[in-house]
Amino acid sequence: MKIKDFRYDGEKKLDLKKISTNGKEYKLDKQETIQKTREMLPKLEELQSRLYAESKEGLLIILQAIDAAGKDSTIKHVMSGINPQGVIVHSFKQPTSTELAHGFLWRIEKAVPERGYIGIMNRSHYEDVLTVKVNKYYKGYNMPKRCIDMDEKEFFKKRYRQINNYEEYLSDNGYRIVKIFLNVSADKQKERFLERIDNPAKNWKFSSSDLKERAKWDEYREAFEDAINATATKTAPWYVLPADRKWLTRYIVTKILLETLEDIDPKYPELSKEEKSKLGDYKTVLLNEK
Repeated sequence: MKIKDFRYDGEKKLDLKKISTNGKEYKLDKQETIQKTREMLPKLEELQSRLYAESKEGLLIILQAIDAAGKDSTIKHVMSGINPQGVIVHSFKQPTSTELAHGFLWRIEKAVPERGYIGIMNRSHYEDVLTVKVNKYYKGYNMPKRCIDMDEKEFFKKRYRQINNYEEYLSDNGYRIVKIFLNVSADKQKERFLERIDNPAKNWKFSSSDLKERAKWDEYREAFEDAINATATKTAPWYVLPADRKWLTRYIVTKILLETLEDIDPKYPELSKEEKSKLGDYKTVLLNEK
C-alpha cells in the first residue's frame, strides 16, 4: 500500500463509483495494521514537537465526509499520542447569522492556527460547496443579484476558484494543507446509524436530519466528486480513503500525517554560539543554589 494510491492532486480524475470503501484489496491483517499504527505515533509526536518548537510552518488537516464516516473517531485515535498543546481542532457547524453576513471563507480564516501548530478542521469551507450545493441554500443568501443570479454550475465554479486561490494563499504563507475525504459506503453508514439508535450512549449522535440527508446520498456523492476534482492541486491535494473499516482508515491517516511531517522536516531551534557558551555557567548557578 502506498499513500499515492489515495492521493488526488489534479493529475487524475476521481470516480467514486470505482473507489473501494473497505480497502480489502490491500489484504492487510487487522491486528498487524493496528500495531503498525501504534508504532508510528511516537514518531508523529516527535515531529509535531519539532514543528511546534520551530514555528516556521503550519499543518492544516481538513476532514470531510458523509455523516457516520468516522471523522470524530479518526481525530481522537490518530491524535491520541500527540501533545495537545500543539494541536487545535475546530468543528464547523451550520453557519450563524453573523457568519452568513460575511464571505464564506471568513469563519475559516479565523480558525487557521499560528504556524507551528497542527490545525484540524472537522468539516470546513468545503461545506459551502457540498451541503450548500445539495440543499440549494445559496439561493436564499442575502447577497446582490450579481453574486447569486446565475446557474448553479457557474456559481460553484466561482467558489471552487475562490477555494483554490485561498489554499494557494495559505501555502504561500507557510502552511501545508492535507485534505482527507473519508469514503464510507451507504451500507456501513446505515449500520452505524442503527448502532447510534440501539446504543443509549450514542443516541445523542443521531438526529432525524441524518435520515433526510441520507435520502440525498447520490446528490452528496456527486457533490463530493465534483468538489474534489475541482480543488485537487499539488499545493493542496486530496486523499480519498476507504472508511468502512476504521482501523484501516486510522492507519492510512497516520501514515499520511507522518509522511507530510517528515517532508516538512522541522528542526528544534538552535541557540546562538554566545548563548551556548553560557550554558555551563547557567548550570553552575543552578547546581549551587541552596
